[in-house]
Parts: sequence; structure tokens; C-alpha cells
Amino acid sequence: MTESQATPPAFRESRDWIETIAFDEQGLVPAIAQDAATGRVLMFAWMNREAVEKTVELGEAVYFSRSRQKLWHKGEQSGHTQTVREIRLDCDGDVLLLAIEQHGGIACHTGRESCFYRRLEGGRWQATDEVKKSPRAIYGNG
Repeated sequence: MTESQATPPAFRESRDWIETIAFDEQGLVPAIAQDAATGRVLMFAWMNREAVEKTVELGEAVYFSRSRQKLWHKGEQSGHTQTVREIRLDCDGDVLLLAIEQHGGIACHTGRESCFYRRLEGGRWQATDEVKKSPRAIYGNG
């Protein structure tokens, strides 16, 4: 994918759009990744200014890992990248919604389609989604 295909012309022409985002005191904004085709929420992560800019530039989701304190290009280890089809900003300007195409069908590090695979039933969390691929097979650790 060329930059002209990944990045809409309006984003390339001006960087003023990023000033509208209300980053928190740590310089972060919550980002929700939603399957562009089904509408299912696949994951939640954080983005800093650089992650947002890289996401727009590449057309693929780049997040900020708070635990590692660095940028995290989704799928850099697993191969399960996210092509960004649309980015939306909420009414307060403090939450991003990314409509994405999830490559490999797995967004969660547990090997499931979605990180939101547990549902509260009868006072207990019940796993509702199967593991599509074991984390050991994905990441090779262990």
C-alpha cells in the first residue's frame, strides 16, 4: 500500500487535525479497535501523538505500550496487523475509534478474535470465545 492509498489527502495536507485530540496528562488517548465489517469491538489500547501520526501515515494501527513505554505496531510479533479503514473522534475529543480490518482474525494476545471474550454470567466471568491459535504458537515463547 502506498502512502497515497493509506493516508487520505486531507490528513497529508495539514496536521491541524491532530490538535483537536485531547490527549491526557500523560500524553495519551484511549483507542478502541472495532472490526470495520462486523462492528465487533476487538480491543482497547492507548495511543500517544506519535502513534496516531504513524497510524495515519502507515494505514495500520500503531499503539503506545504503557508497560514497555514505547510504540507498538500491532502485529509486529504476531503478524496479526490491523489495516485502518477509518478513524473517528468522540464528541469530547478524548477517545479514538479505529474501524479496522484485523488480519489473521486474531486481535487478542490470548489467541482469540477479541480481547472482550469474557461475559459476566451468574456472578462469574465466562469465556465465550474459543482460542483460535495458542499464544505459544503465535509468539513462540514458553
